Amino acid sequence: MSTVAALDLRADFPILSREIDGKPIVYLDSAATSQKPEPVLAAMDRFLREANASVHRGLYDLGREATDLFEGARERIARFAGGDAETTIFTHNATEAINLVAYAWARDNLGPGDEVLITRMEHHSNIVPWQLVCRDTGARLRYVDIADDGTLLLDELDAALGSGRVKLVGVVHVSNVLGTINPVAEIVARAHAAGALVVVDGTQAVPQMPVDVGEIGADFYAWTGHKALGPTGVGVLHGRRSLLLEMRPFISGGHMISRVDDEMSTWSDLPHKFEAGTSAIAEVIGLGAAVDYLSALGMENVRAHEEALTAYALERLPDVPGLTLFGPPDASARGGVVSFSIEGIHPHDIAEVCDRYAVCIRAGHHCTQPLMRRLGVGATGRASFHVYNHPDDVDRLVEALLDARRVFEL
Repeated sequence: MSTVAALDLRADFPILSREIDGKPIVYLDSAATSQKPEPVLAAMDRFLREANASVHRGLYDLGREATDLFEGARERIARFAGGDAETTIFTHNATEAINLVAYAWARDNLGPGDEVLITRMEHHSNIVPWQLVCRDTGARLRYVDIADDGTLLLDELDAALGSGRVKLVGVVHVSNVLGTINPVAEIVARAHAAGALVVVDGTQAVPQMPVDVGEIGADFYAWTGHKALGPTGVGVLHGRRSLLLEMRPFISGGHMISRVDDEMSTWSDLPHKFEAGTSAIAEVIGLGAAVDYLSALGMENVRAHEEALTAYALERLPDVPGLTLFGPPDASARGGVVSFSIEGIHPHDIAEVCDRYAVCIRAGHHCTQPLMRRLGVGATGRASFHVYNHPDDVDRLVEALLDARRVFEL
């Protein structure tokens, strides 16, 4: 058993009191989605039981109360990430947030001869939208490769920017496979110096480390609530105000309009211009409670917890013969995710054996098929951590992996 100092918050997460076949759940799949603490569940339940109404339009007490809860959550969510409420847009998830930029900015500003530059470690959510943009506009999609240790080749970035053709850079803040923490503020500065805008995928960063989108300086920064202890169904896009004002709406209809005439319409003010239809009100309120919970812990403490667990995992996992780790070897250079393979065992089989121990890990390509090709594998196993994990969870994982070797007679 480890002596690593760590938070012990499992009692705050009701689902972690469950047992499966007599074994307590070890949840190591937070890079896919996080578990929810009691205050988040209570906030959503309280809203639905006591204040449920549509926001912004109701001229009655329930409507005003719902609006205050919703917009109050927006202010706290924006502040949590260092943004402004006016330029903090709610979407359904981070994928939709990136697509908003792809449709409402890129298609009106890119053309033949222009280039979109992304990295080899991007999630499909920050690849496929740009593939479609380039197909529709005639722009070219290019990639910045990674070194063998999973870090970004910044010399390649500079070389591509030096062409003068790159108009947009897309970069993940923390890789969901390698765990690599990219120097996004530095990348933004280099891209801006070359005349390019930057979209940052912060999905894995915001839940586990201090993030200040103002200091980073990206033109667009996307993340999602369900990985940050909040519910599914709500994503966040922080955007540069001057760009958002110029962009056309992404989805149109009710709520996002100022006036609708027979032949044309005008748009509501920010951020509502990009929030068509009835909002995910309970989900936003739940995310507001989630950022309150994380803020009370202190994001510096959350980061220290994640780093300690990752360091312990990097220390313990090599005890499994035939295991290969992917990503930077130093826990200080990576987020709370560890991907691995075991020679002779398919990752899906690894995950199935782990499930017998009630150890929940992810197996597959993790929506990063270009990265898998770079690594020379079809899939990996992946363990990822959050505030409710403990060093004992890593020990249980190692025990399950050793059993997987026995099962396959390795």
